[in-house]
Amino acid sequence: MACLMSIFLGAVLLMATPAFSQALPVSPRPLLIQGALRMETSRLIANLKGVKIETIGAWTFWRGTVDGYPVIVSRTRMGASHAAATTALAIERYHPQAIINQGTAGGHDPTLRVGDIVLGTSAVSLAAFKTPHRVAESGSNAVDWVAIDLTESERDDDGELHEGQIMRVRGDAALLTVAKGAGRHYPPGRVVEGVIGPSDVWNEEIDRITKFRRAYGSSVEEMETTPAAQISKLYNVPLLGIRVVTANITNGGKYDPTASDACQDFVLQVVRSYVAMLKR
Repeated sequence: MACLMSIFLGAVLLMATPAFSQALPVSPRPLLIQGALRMETSRLIANLKGVKIETIGAWTFWRGTVDGYPVIVSRTRMGASHAAATTALAIERYHPQAIINQGTAGGHDPTLRVGDIVLGTSAVSLAAFKTPHRVAESGSNAVDWVAIDLTESERDDDGELHEGQIMRVRGDAALLTVAKGAGRHYPPGRVVEGVIGPSDVWNEEIDRITKFRRAYGSSVEEMETTPAAQISKLYNVPLLGIRVVTANITNGGKYDPTASDACQDFVLQVVRSYVAMLKR
């Protein structure tokens, strides 16, 4: 009876979630562009031709073309769990050629101005720590927390954690080269290589930001690139993080949400350059 009940429940789940029953065949394999918010995706969606909208669970995907090549814009929603979940869903369903995770960020590097763009040579986790032992009533000091590397290897089946090491996922070299080329024509500001540091924490403590900058080399912080990159690495799908500075507390750079428009326009140029390379 238990076996029959399991089979029945499995069949019900399959019927209730047709999106998972069969991966969508797409040829050639599309480019996947991710953004967490409406303000980070609306201009990209507007530039797609022949748009078809698909919803899987809580996440929406806009399928279309750019210069005749299939491109999918994914609105991931904010935060690490959303970014990881929607990346896995998109890879399983659409089998993308490559992924660009893009959007807004806060500056950690005092030389970065609002409107500058950071190309993620790597993404690091600013969310995994072990706190030092403190007795009751002795308070807490986040600056003393020790990083924990969440990257798994074949020897880590017992759940061993590497204290003091930082999980770092490298940006795809081919996408980075294309983006650097597009960066030569970006009027709003500079396009630089740097380290993107996501967590589900909005940091405004200068000492904490300074520690991240010194220990991790972080250029900017946001919430989605590292979890998306971690999943894409497990699937062996190339990914590059591209982030525009919309505020920088380290140098008084005031928040400017319109910088997200410039970022999307830049990403569109990267997409077109990458598509041209694929068509050669």
